[in-house]
Amino acid sequence: MNREHHSPLSVLGAGQASDRVLAGLPAHALRQLCDHHHSIRNYASGDVLFQEGEPAEGIFLVCSGTVKLSVGSSHGDCLLLRTAGQGEILGLSSAMTGQGYEVTAQTTTPAEVAFIRRKDFLRYLREHSDICLQVVESLSNDVQAAYDRVRTLGLARMRHSHN
Repeated sequence: MNREHHSPLSVLGAGQASDRVLAGLPAHALRQLCDHHHSIRNYASGDVLFQEGEPAEGIFLVCSGTVKLSVGSSHGDCLLLRTAGQGEILGLSSAMTGQGYEVTAQTTTPAEVAFIRRKDFLRYLREHSDICLQVVESLSNDVQAAYDRVRTLGLARMRHSHN
């Protein structure tokens, strides 16, 4: 099968970055970030990039393909949170805290994914305070969105239980 190779820089430099953390980064900053990538791997549909609870060893940049993000329960149920695509960073909050991955990431199509080790990404952020602030803003927005979802779900359940 003749597949086009997507380097992290070609994905980001072509304006294909859909992740708001990377949106608007200057070309030199993108180039430096991409210089830190440890490996680029091809995954088949259904392959797992990382599982909920595994130690967060780094971040993943989707160069092509799609990846579903889900969480599981102790009862074996699985909840699909969203699907990520080309140009998105996966595992960011987990890599920042050094805790385990909060979700499971599994490809839904063949995918090409770059991996950047946590220590390399943190060093990059120390060297680029403007980008570090973008990461903080992005993570803060994620927390706010999670609060909004919890509030909406909680209020809906309260209304339902009162009927």
